[in-house]
Amino acid sequence: MVPNPTLGWERLQDVFYRKRSEYSMMWTDEIDMSEFIVAGAPYGGAIALVRDSSRPMSYRGPESRQKMILIYSNAGELICNVPWDKGSIRGVGWSNDEQLVIVSDDGNVRIYHDFQGSFTQYSLGKEAEDHGVAECRFWGTGLVARLSNNRFVTISRYDEPRPRLLADTSTAAVELHGWNIAPPSYTLSRHVEVFVGVNNTINVIDSLESQDKRLQEGPFTHVAVSSNGALLVLYTSYGKLYVISSDFSKKYSEYDTGTLDSPSQVMWCANDCVVVAWENEIRLVGPGGGALSFYYDSRIALISEADGIRIISNDRSEFLSKVPDVVVDLFRIGSTAPSAILLDAVEQLEFKSPKADDNIQLIRSNLNEAVDACIKAASYESERYWQKRLLKAALLGKSVLELYSSDEFVEMCEILRVLNAVRNYDVGILITYEEFLRLTPERLIDRLINRQRYLLALRLSDYLQLPTDKIYIRWSCAKVKASTDDDNAICKTIVDKLRVVPGVSYEEIARTAYDEGRSKLATLLLNYEPQAGRQVPLLLDMEEDEIALIKAVESSDPDLIYYVLLHLRGKYSLAQFFRLVNDKPVASAVVEQLARNDGPELLKDFYYQDDRRADSALVIYREALLLDDIQDRVDKLKLGTKIYQESKDPYPDAKAMEDHARLYELQLGYEKEYKTTFVGLTVAETIKKLLKSGQGSKASKLKGEFKVPDKMFIFLKEGTYPVPKKA
Repeated sequence: MVPNPTLGWERLQDVFYRKRSEYSMMWTDEIDMSEFIVAGAPYGGAIALVRDSSRPMSYRGPESRQKMILIYSNAGELICNVPWDKGSIRGVGWSNDEQLVIVSDDGNVRIYHDFQGSFTQYSLGKEAEDHGVAECRFWGTGLVARLSNNRFVTISRYDEPRPRLLADTSTAAVELHGWNIAPPSYTLSRHVEVFVGVNNTINVIDSLESQDKRLQEGPFTHVAVSSNGALLVLYTSYGKLYVISSDFSKKYSEYDTGTLDSPSQVMWCANDCVVVAWENEIRLVGPGGGALSFYYDSRIALISEADGIRIISNDRSEFLSKVPDVVVDLFRIGSTAPSAILLDAVEQLEFKSPKADDNIQLIRSNLNEAVDACIKAASYESERYWQKRLLKAALLGKSVLELYSSDEFVEMCEILRVLNAVRNYDVGILITYEEFLRLTPERLIDRLINRQRYLLALRLSDYLQLPTDKIYIRWSCAKVKASTDDDNAICKTIVDKLRVVPGVSYEEIARTAYDEGRSKLATLLLNYEPQAGRQVPLLLDMEEDEIALIKAVESSDPDLIYYVLLHLRGKYSLAQFFRLVNDKPVASAVVEQLARNDGPELLKDFYYQDDRRADSALVIYREALLLDDIQDRVDKLKLGTKIYQESKDPYPDAKAMEDHARLYELQLGYEKEYKTTFVGLTVAETIKKLLKSGQGSKASKLKGEFKVPDKMFIFLKEGTYPVPKKA
């Protein structure tokens, strides 16, 4: 049976809207929408259900009393249960990356990174802790929380949470009626703005000030910003609805709903119309004041999307959106648009009717436009039958044209295959073509990975020619967490699976194994990591220090070796550190260089433990020459001489250092005795100075002690030996 393409179309003024039933909910009688607060992830993502504590709930056994956040697909298939162990929930939202965000009454924020329960948590600050959170509003990368004292706290980025108080509204004693936010991307200041209904007016609050817009039509119980940030809808307590520009400079329309019942939700359907929802009714309000209503047997929840609204009820999931003009031209009864004639030509061709050629000739001058329209219209259709028919029409028109690029046609075929795959019941991602372009294929693959749909993610990545490394890594991490096999078996399974991906990193998988308490498995996996720079940090975290040092040395990366040695130097005592590097020549050479830069003490210790007495004594000798106090210099030289003497092998430098120390001692004695400077003179200079002072016997004794040649001594005595002057 051919599906009716105009099924669900309703006219609102001069525009058509359609409400398509996408899924019959798989949760059957398990879920009653009246008992839950509902939050949907953007881009057709998952649905979070949280028990509404303000409403009575049916008893379904002891498990119904447990605090649990239920995560479902759009088809009503349970993805996971998230246990909740904190206080009362004051806000439930999603990030653009489909990360669940929960805000508790004590100001704590939890961000769940996947559907396996891993999360990070932080506080909204002291003000939130002191006064508590009343309610929250979310956008793709941040949130705004209203505290019980009517102050507002914002976080602009979930990945770098920096809570910031917005300007004081000075309305702590005044009841706020309704409020909403304009995300930073839609404001001139590029900071979040809060629209707050106070008394009969609206205050606009940002980080610097609170502006009273001096309206008189309030009080406003609901405020909503259009998806492009240009329009604002204000709903009053007496049932009137106003549409104005977001800068409050112009009023476009007003509409009286005719009821004093407060709606459960007021939001925009893209930028086209306003949707007001009560318990069992949805009403669309158009720009000219026209209205269109849909009725339900049970309570419904609306989830705003970029190009429409998802409607979740007890028994089905629907999508409400404006019918694009290109689709209207195709399927409107009696349409004479070139695209409609081209579509009819396909049907005539199937019946082998000559009218098919007549249709082509009729739109020959507009055939290029008709082909483009059919391709574009196919992107808006969720029925596969009409996708194929429209693409077949485009193919027919394209075959007649002499010059037409097929790139757009081929790309649309690829995208529709991907969209149909993720829209299936077993996946339940209700994403449109426009949203797919905004989300990007890479982030759609990430969503499949989070749902552990690894095979589908792999096939789509291969089809779209995207990297598959991340899919294999995440599958391996899940395998490590879930498997009860022994470490060797798991390692073999993972390595065999990842062998088809050249250059894949094992570091994340090994870290997951380590976090799960399987250190042996982590070590086994790290042996297959091709980059030492990824191996070493994890080995250090695992306290496999010697293996980390060996891997760093094998990498021949000096920076990595330095990194490991500095880490080990801070962790171990000096003796333990030296023992660790002693049998590793490359590491020892690097340690020696580090010691040279660090100072003589470390260098001396290094040479001493390595039994390099001559090098150690030489360091002491250099150190001695830098000392100002001569007695300290003498002591250092004696210490160096002693180290030389302790060596098993004789060193000729030992005698020179001993003589230097002895010369200093003698010179100190001469200075005390003759009250003149001797320290710093050479042996020859000292002898010459003694001779000039008439101390021939002491000069002769110095000659004998330092074995000065007789000929040189005679020259010094006669004053003919050239003693070099200091520079």
